[in-house]
Amino acid sequence: MPDTTTMTNQDSFSLGRRSSDGGTATLNYWGANSEYGVLRDVLLGPVANLKHLSTSSLSRKYLREAPCDIEIAKQQHAELVDAYHHYGVNVHFQLEDPNLPMQIYTRDSSFMTPYGAVITNMANWWRRGENYAAIRSYQEKGIPIYDMITAGHFEGGDFNVIEPGCVLIGCGGERTRDEAAQQVKGWFDSEGWETKVTYFDPYYVHIDLMVVMIAEKLAAVCIDCTPPDVVQWLRDKSIEIIDVPFPDTITLGCNVMSMGNDRVIVPK
Repeated sequence: MPDTTTMTNQDSFSLGRRSSDGGTATLNYWGANSEYGVLRDVLLGPVANLKHLSTSSLSRKYLREAPCDIEIAKQQHAELVDAYHHYGVNVHFQLEDPNLPMQIYTRDSSFMTPYGAVITNMANWWRRGENYAAIRSYQEKGIPIYDMITAGHFEGGDFNVIEPGCVLIGCGGERTRDEAAQQVKGWFDSEGWETKVTYFDPYYVHIDLMVVMIAEKLAAVCIDCTPPDVVQWLRDKSIEIIDVPFPDTITLGCNVMSMGNDRVIVPK
């Protein structure tokens, strides 16, 4: 945990600190304004109760053709934790709930902003309790919550910060619905952000399977599947694109974790 002397009351736990008129103050310790800044703290889910359930057409394909070996997955999770520790990242874990078999995927139940965490609204009924576990975890750690999505389903993988003050919001219609995407867009429009909502085939689950920032002005993008206006939007921002082939995206080739300072964690 951080040295409490570096924190202020502004960084203390709150269930909703978003200003309805915009202009919400940024936090002094917690928060993130890009996908590629130096990572100092990360929130992971517990692995003890992991069980893979069908959450999309892509996961149904894998459960049918190549189901996961849970014990190997747990070993790989431990390797990921070791990698974070190796690079000096403070690893925090959500409070464990045995009724949540997919709680390990913390990116779905919440995401971080410069103003605090956003609690999402999960699409699958067996995952909705993950949102409550996320709230309890932020409360236990004293991390403020910016707001909670209420207009419809929205998951964290569809909030894709391209650069500070600029976000790409994905909407596949199943895991994230347009009503919720527009709610999130409205919040960040009010904060003065540039926001772009894009729509895609729900086979891809979340936008971060197609577009991911690796470093400043550098993105991995599946050009074959990403809407052309999004590709042009990125290029208009002078963002260099590494084109990821479609077969690689299906095996989560774009699902990388930037550590900052030109370092990323990627699948083998």
